[in-house]
Amino acid sequence: MNMTAPLARPVRPYFSSGPCAKRPGWQIQNLQDAPLGRSHRAKAAKTRLKLGVELTREILRVPADYRIGIVPGSDTGAVEMALWSLLGQRGVDVLAWESFGEGWVTDIVKQLKLKDVRI
Repeated sequence: MNMTAPLARPVRPYFSSGPCAKRPGWQIQNLQDAPLGRSHRAKAAKTRLKLGVELTREILRVPADYRIGIVPGSDTGAVEMALWSLLGQRGVDVLAWESFGEGWVTDIVKQLKLKDVRI
């Protein structure tokens, strides 16, 4: 395979779960009331999560009968929600290459107990 370097690089290439670019105007003082280091079950954190859901609904005009979920920063939480919300109506073929995929196979077979599954 012949791979060549891109001709242009992003101006702000900071993405991932690691160090990320801050929004313009960000200052450390903005975190002074943040419930950092608290469980998501703590009252302060639950209040902040509730506000996040309410603002998301308002800004994106999400209908009242739709649920909004805040999940971990990786795609793992999103995949888990999809597995539990979308599977079951039809058969499913599952491929697993690593530990996350193997965990999802376990969810599908042992927790969701779907009948029509090919692994």
